[in-house]
Amino acid sequence: MKRRTFLKGSALLSTSMLINPSLLSANDSNAFGIKNGTRKFSITNSFEIKASKEEAQLWVPIPLDSTYQKVANFEFKGNYKEAYLAKNDYDAKVLYVKWDKGSTKRELTVNYDVVTMLKEHNLSLAKNDMNYPSEVKTFLEGTAHIPVSNKMKTFTQNIIKDANTPLEKAQAIYDWTVTTMYRDNSVIGCGIGDAKRTIEEKIYGGKCTDISSVFVALLRNANIPAREVFGIRAGKSKISKVCGKADANGLAKITGGQHCRAEFYISGLGWVPADPADVTKVRLGEKLTNEDKKTKDTKAFMFGNWEMNWVAFNYARDFVLNPKPAQYPLNMLGYPYAELGEDAQDYYDAKSFAYSYISQEVV
Repeated sequence: MKRRTFLKGSALLSTSMLINPSLLSANDSNAFGIKNGTRKFSITNSFEIKASKEEAQLWVPIPLDSTYQKVANFEFKGNYKEAYLAKNDYDAKVLYVKWDKGSTKRELTVNYDVVTMLKEHNLSLAKNDMNYPSEVKTFLEGTAHIPVSNKMKTFTQNIIKDANTPLEKAQAIYDWTVTTMYRDNSVIGCGIGDAKRTIEEKIYGGKCTDISSVFVALLRNANIPAREVFGIRAGKSKISKVCGKADANGLAKITGGQHCRAEFYISGLGWVPADPADVTKVRLGEKLTNEDKKTKDTKAFMFGNWEMNWVAFNYARDFVLNPKPAQYPLNMLGYPYAELGEDAQDYYDAKSFAYSYISQEVV
């Protein structure tokens, strides 16, 4: 690739009251037999970066620890000069690796186990209090790809209309996003997630980051904290094979399986999971319409639930990696990021990069 071209090109593309008790809990919307419990995945992320006259730097996203997933047995090995875990904005955990210039192929293997749990909420426990904790308010702010402005607030208000409570507003935004946007398989990778351009130019087709970013932007403009969650599909889905598959022994080759979901914050509930992008993926992949039962079931499940055949990395958008790379800021960190000298490698092209992911579900 030409020096300094990849990222530039990517840039194109008070008193609390209970809400209406008629709103269903997330559990009541589960038509797929997905139950509480845990799943365990053993993941291997391997790299073979070409020899070069320039030094190589690599930033590898590492899964976060949260209420719905725990990371264990993390280890890495390779022929690097130095490697260490680095913290970044949005608490994004990254393995930073550096190689000297030379004729030797650069190698790295990263292994870890992740135990995941069904993330769900009883939505009837939501409250109307919008006096958010300070650490949550970060996710009300605008970024380069997630704008908060008077123009966007007016657009959002036309969507939420007569919705009164924060949860009702979030539901209206989710309904609009799922109905209006559609999956476009011609988009590279997970998409750019430029919510401003999508809305202003009415480019409603895209991939998961595009769809989730619009959902998040609209929520923030309705004064509801929201964030994208970048990660990777790790195993078989009970909803649809388009949402994750594996062989009979639970082995999954998941290179290119990156997927962006979303969360929004509601008092009384905390961070509520949602995945409007996978509703559009099931609809397209199974040749359904908005009126088909499976589309409606998927839509209901994905508002308040995540099927945890997926591993979350981070919430980072429009930020500068640590240590600081030659090219910055970075749009998002759902993929490994590398530079040879000052030349950013195309993280969408795993084969050329070159890296791979393999996941083994442990029963």
